[in-house]
Order: sequence, then C-alpha cells, then structure tokens
Amino acid sequence: MNQPTILVVDDRPDIRMSVSFILEDNNYAFVEAQSPVQAQQIIKEQQVDLILLDMNYSLDTTSGDEGLDLLRWLAKHEPNLPAVAMTAWSNVELAVKSMQIGASDFIEKPWKNQRLLQIIAQQLALAGLKNQNQQLKQRLEPKKEASYQWQSPCMVQLISQLESVASADVSILLTGDNGTGKSQMAKHIHQLSHRCNAPFISVNMGAISESLFESEMFGHTKGAFTDAKSSRIGRFELAQAGTLFLDEIANIPMSQQAKLLRVVESGEFEVLGSSKTQSSNCRFISASNGEFEKLISEEKFREDLFYRLNTLEFRMPSLNERTDDIIPLAQFFISQYAQKYNRPTVALDNSAKTALLSYPWPGNIRELSHVIERAILLHSNSTNTLNADNLPLTPQKQSQSLPFMTLEQAEVRLIEQALATTEQNIPKAAQLLGLTKSSLYRRIEKYEQLQK
Repeated sequence: MNQPTILVVDDRPDIRMSVSFILEDNNYAFVEAQSPVQAQQIIKEQQVDLILLDMNYSLDTTSGDEGLDLLRWLAKHEPNLPAVAMTAWSNVELAVKSMQIGASDFIEKPWKNQRLLQIIAQQLALAGLKNQNQQLKQRLEPKKEASYQWQSPCMVQLISQLESVASADVSILLTGDNGTGKSQMAKHIHQLSHRCNAPFISVNMGAISESLFESEMFGHTKGAFTDAKSSRIGRFELAQAGTLFLDEIANIPMSQQAKLLRVVESGEFEVLGSSKTQSSNCRFISASNGEFEKLISEEKFREDLFYRLNTLEFRMPSLNERTDDIIPLAQFFISQYAQKYNRPTVALDNSAKTALLSYPWPGNIRELSHVIERAILLHSNSTNTLNADNLPLTPQKQSQSLPFMTLEQAEVRLIEQALATTEQNIPKAAQLLGLTKSSLYRRIEKYEQLQK
C-alpha cells in the first residue's frame, strides 16, 4: 500500500525538520515547501494527500494573509485536498478564518505529537470517504444510452404527452404488456425532469420477499435483526432528490402495500432498527402489466395506493401496434449489437423484413432485441445481409432439443420459452419452470438480456 504523502508548508527549517521526523516514524511520506508559492508548484507536479500549512511567513508574520491566499487557491484548484492550518495557540481568529475559507482542521503551535498524528489520520480518512461517496454518486447517476427515435403515430403521441408532463413533479404509472419498454420510458421521463442530475433508482417490487421489504426499501441499522452485520441504505434514501422507479408494482403483497402507502402519502419512514423518522424526497414512477380494476375488486391491491401512484397513467403500446417501428427498430438493434460484439453491420433483405412484419411479437420489444442479438452473434461474415432464415422467429423451432451450450445460456433460453408460452405472465412462467415467483424475478434481474 502506498504511503500517504504529507506536504509541510513552513518558512522555518527547524519546524519542517521536526515534522519530518514525526511523519517518517509513522509511515508517512514527507514533502516540504518554504512558501505558499513553492507549495503550489509541488501540488501541480506530484501527488499530495494532505497539507500541513503554516499561516504566517517572513513577508507578514501576523496577519496570516499568505496562508489564507493559499487556502483560497486550494478551494478553487484542489477542493478535495485536505489542508490543516498551523497557527500560534493564541491566534483563534486566524484559525477561524482559515476554516471558513476551506481548511479541514487546525492545530496550535507548539503542538503535541499525538494530537498532530490524530488530526492527520482523521483528515486522510475523511478524504477517502469523500472520494468513495463521489464514486458511488457517479454509479447512481443514470447512464446516457443511445436512444431510438420512435416513428409510429401512437408512440409519437405518447412521447409528446410524457415530455409535456416530465417536468411536473407528479407520480406516473406506466402500464402495458411485458417487454414494451416501460423501464426505458421511466428513465426517459427522469432524464427530462428537473431531477435529472439526481439518482434514478429502480427496484423490482415482485422480487422482494415480504421478510426483506423494510430492509430493502427503508434500510436497516447494524444489529437490527439476526443477519444484519452491517448497516444498509434503503432504496428511498438512495433515491433522495431523484426518481424511484417501482417496477412490477402490481405484484407487491398487501402487507407490503400498507408500508409503501405511508411513505407515498407522508414521505416519512424509519430505517429498520431505528426510531428516528426520516423524510423522503423522490418522485415515483411505477410500472405494471397487471389489471388493476380486477386486482382492486379482488382486494389484492389497495385502491388508495393505486390512486397515489397513478396521478397520471400512460399505457405503453405493444410492438404489434407499432408496425412502423418494427423494421427501423430492428436496424437500430443491429447497429447496437454489431458494435457491442465487434461484428460488421448488416442489412435486412426483403425476406427478413417480411418475416419481421408478419410475426406477432408476443415478447414485444424485448423479444425483437433478443432475436436480433442472436442473429448478429450467429451470422456468417461471408454475407452482408440477414434473411428470414437467420431470424429465430418460430416458437416451435425454439422448443425442439437444445444445442450444446452453457448452463447459464440454457437457463436463459428456458426462461425465454416459458415467458413466450405464457405471454409474459411471470407467475405462470414461474409455475411452468417449477420456481417461485420471487426466484424467477431474481433470475430475470441476474441476466441482462432478459431485462431488455
């Protein structure tokens, strides 16, 4: 592990030497500068992890202006570099000024060695945490993906409606069959909203077991339950100031619906294991292929929660309602997968176009994406076109004996077949496969190609 490098800025050689002995004895690398100007040059040229900065120099031994100027320069050019101001024990006013400008901490001269080492360790640890937090924030920020420009009239109208309400901070419910692109549309709404620079957090509500609901959604403290060996941040906290996308919302059990309703209504929740009430500030977008009127009449979905989540409701059309988009969308996927797998871009011949347009697409856009992906992977480089024979469209052919493949590929294929057979009905597909509903959801989340 690399030694942290400490830059000591002081015009007195005896001070710098004294600090160097302390640092080297405690496994720190040492760099010295006799003036703020020299310190700036060192910072520009090499890695520095922390600065010990004297505030007064030979030009002005009382005001601390030279030290304050260096702190201002750091605030502008190196805001993440911790600086500890060194002042005479009686100069409290200068210490306060240095902290206001940007110093991380201060220590009085003459110092106690143990106190100096304690401050250095604390500031290095805090700097490391800030860096980790920044990395996590970047991971949570929505990735900008290549987007397809819809051409069919029903989608042009839908996009126009969604764009007109994206900036309105209201709950939106997206309905429609599985595979129609509800997740991608939720991201699109988020990116058009004023929350676009905050996180977009997606959670599959049907995949969360009843016993883990509060932990997943609200988080838990260390020791909150038997297996809680560390604290966990919940989805509501992760989505703070951003968007929380509740996918497959119709599959949430009634007991969980009551807990969710409270947060949706009041914005308040408690982390599991804590009595402190926290406030949630996120926008809700939900999605489902469920028939809510039927679910509500059968008392399987709370009517009050339904109305809280669907201030505005939009239905995503199935792919066979967007015939103007089938060929352009297939060409879009060809370009994407050719780039992803480093394959040449190919064209669709007339037989392929006819096959694509005549196919019913029970799996919607997700199925079209899978068909094109497999066609690109299996296509021979000897031709620059795809024909109908290159497109695995017939369910009967897919249900015959499987070729040799990895267990992971076989599992994906079986899940695809079960979903196609049941017209994308998750509970029925799970029953066909001998799985619980939650187990099937976990497998769908595991395999990227099943989520498209």
